[in-house]
Amino acid sequence: MEPLTTSYPLKYSVPKARVFVVFLSMVLCTTILCLLQLRFFKPKTKDFYSFQVKDSRGRIISLEKYRGKATLVVNVASYCQYTDKNYIALQELHREFGPSHFTVLAFPCNQFGESEPSSSQEIESFAKGNYGVTFPVFHKIKILGSEADPAFKFLIDSSKKEPRWNFWKYLVNPEGKVVKFWRPEEPIESIKPEVTSLIRQIIMKKREDL
Repeated sequence: MEPLTTSYPLKYSVPKARVFVVFLSMVLCTTILCLLQLRFFKPKTKDFYSFQVKDSRGRIISLEKYRGKATLVVNVASYCQYTDKNYIALQELHREFGPSHFTVLAFPCNQFGESEPSSSQEIESFAKGNYGVTFPVFHKIKILGSEADPAFKFLIDSSKKEPRWNFWKYLVNPEGKVVKFWRPEEPIESIKPEVTSLIRQIIMKKREDL
């Protein structure tokens, strides 16, 4: 009579197999969840038009309304050596190219020589009354330091150029990306070709989409 033999490896192989299957299932589920998160919950990349700002009366508005346009964003001031020249030039630019495909967006700031001390509504009235501006003049903001407005901070971070005085200008394309900047002393003639080029691209794209 042959002796009865016990197969210990067989006894323990079933639990080990189950543990392996459970572990493999957990890894598979985790991988699937990660892929789904990347696919459906990937955070959107910020662009200029994704921000909200305040108008001259303090009402929150979305810059999304300007998406699809070429936009010239400017930090303005009422009592600066560049005020007259720049407001006149900006209105001329807005009248020539706007408002269908282009707009100027003015953001008053008092951080340079305290040359914008008035309230936001007074600033808007000053710009309209003295220079006949038809482009938006927003709520007074800070553009430097820890209290900098997020929308303007985006312009600075994107261009790697921080304003050193009033009337720095940032040209934003229809997708909300900064494509060029100008210092306050640079002539309006240097801006026009860039604006014209962007507007031409906008018109061509609209024709292609028809």
